[in-house]
Amino acid sequence: MTKQTHAFQAEVKQILHLVTHSLYSNKEIFLRELVSNASDACDKLRFEALDNAALYEDAPNLEVRVLFDAEAKTLTIRDNGIGMSAEEAASHLGTIAKSGTREFMARLEGDQKKDANLIGQFGVGFYSGFIVADRITVETRRAGLPAEQGVRWSSEGTGEYELETITRAARGTDVILHLRDEEADEFLKTWKLKSIIGKYSDHISLPILMRKEEWDAEKSQQVLKDEWETVNKAAALWARSKSDITDAEYQEFYKQISYDSEAPLTYTHNRVEGRSEYTQLLYVPAKAPLDMWNRDKRGGVKLYVKRVFIMDDAEALMPVYLRFVKGVIDSADLPLNVSRELLQESRDVKAIREGSTKRVLGMLESLADSDSADDKAKYQRFWNEFGAVLKEGIGEDFQNRERLAKLFRFASTHADEGVSFADYVSRMKEGQEAIYVLAADSLAAAKSSPQLEIFRKKGIEVLLLVDRVDEWLLSHLYEFEGKPLQSVAKGAVDLGKLQDEEEKKQAEAVAESFKPTLEKLQAALKDRAKEVRTTTRLVDSPACIVVDEGDMSAHLARLLKQAGQAAPKSQPILEVNPEHALLKRLATDEPRFDDLANILFDQALLAEGGQLDDPAGYVQRVTRLLSA
Repeated sequence: MTKQTHAFQAEVKQILHLVTHSLYSNKEIFLRELVSNASDACDKLRFEALDNAALYEDAPNLEVRVLFDAEAKTLTIRDNGIGMSAEEAASHLGTIAKSGTREFMARLEGDQKKDANLIGQFGVGFYSGFIVADRITVETRRAGLPAEQGVRWSSEGTGEYELETITRAARGTDVILHLRDEEADEFLKTWKLKSIIGKYSDHISLPILMRKEEWDAEKSQQVLKDEWETVNKAAALWARSKSDITDAEYQEFYKQISYDSEAPLTYTHNRVEGRSEYTQLLYVPAKAPLDMWNRDKRGGVKLYVKRVFIMDDAEALMPVYLRFVKGVIDSADLPLNVSRELLQESRDVKAIREGSTKRVLGMLESLADSDSADDKAKYQRFWNEFGAVLKEGIGEDFQNRERLAKLFRFASTHADEGVSFADYVSRMKEGQEAIYVLAADSLAAAKSSPQLEIFRKKGIEVLLLVDRVDEWLLSHLYEFEGKPLQSVAKGAVDLGKLQDEEEKKQAEAVAESFKPTLEKLQAALKDRAKEVRTTTRLVDSPACIVVDEGDMSAHLARLLKQAGQAAPKSQPILEVNPEHALLKRLATDEPRFDDLANILFDQALLAEGGQLDDPAGYVQRVTRLLSA
């Protein structure tokens, strides 16, 4: 193939422009990305060679080399991994198939800090080389192809790249950065490169080699020798003893595998022995990723078998509701040629999954149950970021349902955050038999709900559930330590022993005297309300909307509608406060009874967070009432 010029994909052009002109903080991140890519290429070769050992081409020792030429002002990252064919070079280096690319560009174009750490989060690490280089040349040959099918790719990071066939004896890839003049002094020094490698890539399990540098007395300067030395520890961090690893090393390893610039919230490192033998190093991030709500997203756990990398994002090793967990699991029992399909069926994988799930829950419990104010604050931070995702587990993980329920935190009428079921139970009134809950669209909507009035009057705490997943949670969690969960928005209010006999008798007498008005209300609202009844739950409000115990809540029906799903049709119940001035007026205002009845219903619907089917009709009724 003669030299050909190709245009970059439009999104690559945008990324290259942003990388070149916007990313100024932490420039050294480019070396981490390119070394990581080189390591991945070696891992891919090792994996493919499990079925085809000929790919090693009599050179089974995999390594990454970093070399520089001060005169030519070039820095080269060389690997002897899988390499690329001409088609792969054009595909991998000229286009981007990542779904996160647009989000990446939006983040860089927005008001947020322009940070090169974003590069790794979106799988566009190769382009980080243009932070320091005004031209990049890639020379590569895919393992198994003849030497004559080598490829040279080059670009100045503008709108085009060149591609040509070369003869390359060695498999693998050289990424050659032609450094800008202002970058050359910084990144063409052995000590500087060693420092960056030690900071970001020390735990890569392959050796990273650089030429030795020694002091030459005659020249009075450091000179490069023809000998090579390993500049990283080249040992899997998780395989080392915990006592030999510092907290800083654990945190740096997390940043390396997660592309997160922030330290993890907590982590656990364990060697498990028994029927299944494996090592786990698992982290809980401090901040939720952008795609947290994508349940189809692969997990964040890397699978190794006997320290041989097998796959990224091994979702079978962690349940979906723990998809935020990052880390490494290294099994001593799984076969090296394990596939995603085999992972789903393996008994060993099931044991690893169960053990790792319990370990993560144990990590969270140690924070949540700690007497330390710092740990409790950490757990609240975790809950604010990941609590809604953890709630998904209540319907997916029956085995750990009780442990999960103890980890849940809510707002309540007593506190805006951090209330556990155990906290609530400890504050229950004498004679209270149920845990009262209310699901709403927001904390503000929940706090102002008229359905809480009687509970506030009597000082009874109600948990306020304001996450979208909470309605689903209530359909799977019915009780906690023998105390049933009871929605205050369903069925007639029943405070049991918390309501004395005198109150009950008075309520029954009022209801009896209000019967004629109730019958008229029922007739006026026959097409809108299943039933109209008096209630003791209201203190200051004239009316509220509730549903029968077996019916879908109005809040859940709204969520389904927002998601484009059809909710089963059912009419709500209108509960009225016969002691309210508006209800007393209703009983005597015959000419405007129908208008008042419908306004009463509409206001109750709005207070509950619902939407009016006929807003114009509501406005007309209010206008007629105000004009009278």
